[in-house]
Amino acid sequence: MKRLMKNKRASCVLIAAALVFSLIGLEIAPRFGASRTLPTDFASAYAGASGEARALPDFVTLANKLKPVVVNISATQKVERGTGPERGDPFGELQRRFFGGPPRGQPRQQSLGSGFIIDPDGSILTNNHVVNNAQKIVVKLADEREFDAKIVGRDPKTDIAVIKIEAKGELPAAPLGDSSRLEVGEWVVAIGNPFGLDNTVTAGIVSAKGRHIGAGPYDDFIQTDASINPGNSGGPLINLRGEVIAINTAIFSQSGGNIGIGFATPINLAKEILPQLKSKGKVTRGWLGVSIQEVTPDLATSLGLEQHRGGLVSDVTKNGPAERAGIKAGDVIVQFGDMEIKQANELPALVARLRPETTARVRLLRDKKELTLSVTVGELKEAEVVATAKEKGELGLAVQKVTPDMAESLGLDRAQGVVITGVEPGSLADEAGLQAGDVILEINRKAVRDLADYRKAVAETKKGARLLFLVKREGASLFVTLKR
Repeated sequence: MKRLMKNKRASCVLIAAALVFSLIGLEIAPRFGASRTLPTDFASAYAGASGEARALPDFVTLANKLKPVVVNISATQKVERGTGPERGDPFGELQRRFFGGPPRGQPRQQSLGSGFIIDPDGSILTNNHVVNNAQKIVVKLADEREFDAKIVGRDPKTDIAVIKIEAKGELPAAPLGDSSRLEVGEWVVAIGNPFGLDNTVTAGIVSAKGRHIGAGPYDDFIQTDASINPGNSGGPLINLRGEVIAINTAIFSQSGGNIGIGFATPINLAKEILPQLKSKGKVTRGWLGVSIQEVTPDLATSLGLEQHRGGLVSDVTKNGPAERAGIKAGDVIVQFGDMEIKQANELPALVARLRPETTARVRLLRDKKELTLSVTVGELKEAEVVATAKEKGELGLAVQKVTPDMAESLGLDRAQGVVITGVEPGSLADEAGLQAGDVILEINRKAVRDLADYRKAVAETKKGARLLFLVKREGASLFVTLKR
């Protein structure tokens, strides 16, 4: 009887357990069961209603749709020994730092990259560094056909290039999306040729937007953890609607392989310059004629600003558009046209979008007062660089008056100001990055003509107070805030 009771209790336990697992299975099956068929609409598969289980996107359909538009690019290049990257190309060093490449000055015979067809006539979008200095470009399509390609247009400042092949019949073209609609956390897919492995598909999410990695004045990268490696450069980053929303450009890696930090150029930036690249082969941009730097909290305090916003004008090009409009060094630009300037790096891109001879309103702060000026932008020449200087500095300096011989070697118009001849190792100035050769032009908005002006300005500043320096370094000016 006892054994029978035990068996009954055991049976009850087993039955109860079976019921529990059956109920759990009913909940789990819709989410993870192999019997469920993923919908062919990969966008709706991901975007379920709030609170509902979300299945993985249908990457199979997405890959099948986009793989035919992705191409392999092989560029034979000749780099003379002892030469650096192309002048004015902000991605020359970026390519070595992120995607690797030969040491500076070493010849490179061939580079591999990716691209994608944007027009049935054979126009292909890729990175400039993939085809830069190329003597011969070969494009291989997904169907294994190969064609010689020619460069239609390229823009080193954004690392974007358009090449073209002549193929019989129309080619499939990638739909271009709207990168401004992209959300952090959104699924994305990369297709390319990492390490020469054709049509490799990887998936991930958007990790961040608006990344600035020091590539140039128009930095605005999309960061993703979708696996991209050398050879992916120039390939598409695709959203779940099957639209290209970015061009894979760089990865951050100390080993040369992917560690989950990749950067892609937003497709909206490419769409802005595509008409010019296809019609003129280059991009014409607006030019303001200023060097700007970020307004840090210390600089804001020194300038008497309530908020650290806008772009601080550290230098004004002589006879340039800004000088003719009345903009001066020390002004803080807080609005350009209809757009508010929250960070300094937003200004170059806004100016660049304007056609030369376009007039725009500039709202700025000067000596704690707000002014509105009208400026007519000029044309940015290849040799002219839109500078975004970084603010550095503290005390711990050895200085001397600028002599006529020094003025000539330092590129100054006249022998005026004091030059930093030494920075004490381990001092605040050393930690901040001030360098021997920096010329101090102003302290607290007062001209420093000689050592007497320098010593007076420093002596009059109380301990704990800040000094606002204007220095010239290698032809460019920047403001530095120092705290005694």
